[in-house]
Amino acid sequence: MTSPKLQPFIHPRALCETASVGAGSRVWAFAHVLPGAQIGSDCNICDGVFVENDVLIGDRVTIKCGVQLWDGVRLEDDVYVGPNATFTNDLYPRSKAYPAEFAKTIVRQGASIGANATILPGLEIGASAMVGAGAVVTRSVPPNAVVVGNPARISGYVNATELPGSAPDIVKGANAPKSFTTETGVGNATLHELNFVEDLRGNLSAGEFGRDIPFTPKRYFVVFDVPSKEVRGEHAHKTCQQFLVCVSGSVSVLLDDGKQRCEVRLDRPNRGIHVPPMVWGTQYRYSADCVLLVFASHYYDPDDYIRTYREYLNRLLEEKPA
Repeated sequence: MTSPKLQPFIHPRALCETASVGAGSRVWAFAHVLPGAQIGSDCNICDGVFVENDVLIGDRVTIKCGVQLWDGVRLEDDVYVGPNATFTNDLYPRSKAYPAEFAKTIVRQGASIGANATILPGLEIGASAMVGAGAVVTRSVPPNAVVVGNPARISGYVNATELPGSAPDIVKGANAPKSFTTETGVGNATLHELNFVEDLRGNLSAGEFGRDIPFTPKRYFVVFDVPSKEVRGEHAHKTCQQFLVCVSGSVSVLLDDGKQRCEVRLDRPNRGIHVPPMVWGTQYRYSADCVLLVFASHYYDPDDYIRTYREYLNRLLEEKPA
């Protein structure tokens, strides 16, 4: 026997004008929901929330007290919005002047927005991203990113294990191997400590393709003069594999295989990371003097790129053995 469908709960002191409230959802006192809004199942709309007409709210969404959701806001399933978070839908508002269409702001599945954060219009908050309390979000936020500050900048990624650096005496010691490899736990990506020779005349690091570096490259490119606030990469390759070495300065590399996530700091020229196909890669926290050298196993092919995280996860599902 199946259990009866849970009816939504509307507090007697709430003004809920929409008929589109899903099973098990709760609308609490002094909330005001306009007729055109749509609210999914098992949501919690707390005291003093205002929801305008052109608003879509998915399932299992929590909206804490004092939040206003204006026309154009879209909250996907499992989103959390903290107290007094502020959404906007018009970059240049004027009294009694209305745009032809309000900007759409999309908060993807599982994302969280902290108390008193401000979200500018027309942005996308990526799946499972975390917006810190009081942050002012002026640019779209990548999936799984943690952003803080005004303007909001990426400070890390959700559930990313940081791989510790190898101590210099291990790499430079007289009895140390010339090079060694460490599994990252993310797909088949590996961290490499390359040959290092210390000399009064200057230091030297070297690697051999097919040995220390697990492929023979057909292409290289160099990334430099990147402002520290910028994020690069944010894609995966279907076929191409890459090997990254920071020959000057430092940069953080995030690796993601759809299940596990780790972060590696490249901060010396004898340390490299091998990124095989179908591993999502992101680089951020560039130092001002960073020079990142990337070897690629294939010639440039725009069709080899997977440029959105959602497409990447879908392709992983397609390739998963039955």
